[in-house]
Amino acid sequence: MSQTAQEFLTRCFAPGETIAFLLRSESADRPGQRIVRLEQAIAPAYFRWLAHENHSGANIYVAANPLRSGSRRRTKDSIALVRHLYIDIDTNGEARMAALRASDAVPLPTTILATSPGKYQALWRVDGFDFEQQEATLKQLAIAFGGDPACTDCNRVLRIPGFLNQKYSPAHRVSVEYPCDCIWNPGDFRLNNAALPLCGIARRMQPGKHTHSEEDWAWVLDELAHGKDAAKLTHTLASRRADKPNPLYYAQRTVDMASARLWLLEGAPIDDVITMLEERRRFELPAALYSSRAREIATTANRMIARSKIA
Repeated sequence: MSQTAQEFLTRCFAPGETIAFLLRSESADRPGQRIVRLEQAIAPAYFRWLAHENHSGANIYVAANPLRSGSRRRTKDSIALVRHLYIDIDTNGEARMAALRASDAVPLPTTILATSPGKYQALWRVDGFDFEQQEATLKQLAIAFGGDPACTDCNRVLRIPGFLNQKYSPAHRVSVEYPCDCIWNPGDFRLNNAALPLCGIARRMQPGKHTHSEEDWAWVLDELAHGKDAAKLTHTLASRRADKPNPLYYAQRTVDMASARLWLLEGAPIDDVITMLEERRRFELPAALYSSRAREIATTANRMIARSKIA
């Protein structure tokens, strides 16, 4: 747990920065807050205390942006700079995350937190945003992809991977994946496009026009249907899409999603599909990730098939 959480914090914040933790428990009258420097936050003794509080029933959060040095409260005025954009997806999570990952209107998130079954927080590491730009973009993200419209404040808190989400019984451990290491700027977010809002499903294209991602999808489906090897397809697609921030991640996900769709259409039970996806990526992804990703991909593919039957 501590290693997962420490990696998350060191990816999100720079040495010497001030960060704010929020500890919220059903048994407490009000949430507790701790404001510390990053170095103190990732120290073993501090993490042991956080883990103790978490196992005692407290939910552990951290502010998405660093605070000004010397701050005593996590107010908007205390935020030092805009470090992240984020979206909180609480409903229809698999379909909305699939739409977000596939959209050309936003870059690939740098971090995706699975906060509970079907619920996600996606983060983009950014530079060059002022607070007004951040708030406007957060609102556009929520509208476009069906996120929580309340999550548009610069002092918003996020869950921390590795800790337990105590809102559930049994508690759910928050997991994380890092699709991209890029730092994005305002020009990378094209949310003013007339085709928006996406409403969490997918952008509608003009008749006869297809994005590169749609062309990749059709090609992979055809290749798999003709018995082509998934590993070779993944390598070829990653080579073809060097324009993507993380070509390997993009290729793995596209091939796995197409495979899941074909297997399900052939009548394979969804649990078998999950197992096949797990086996495929078992030696390519961290142990804590390949299982949750396989389940998310299989569920999303199943939803895609159900929607196509309705249409």
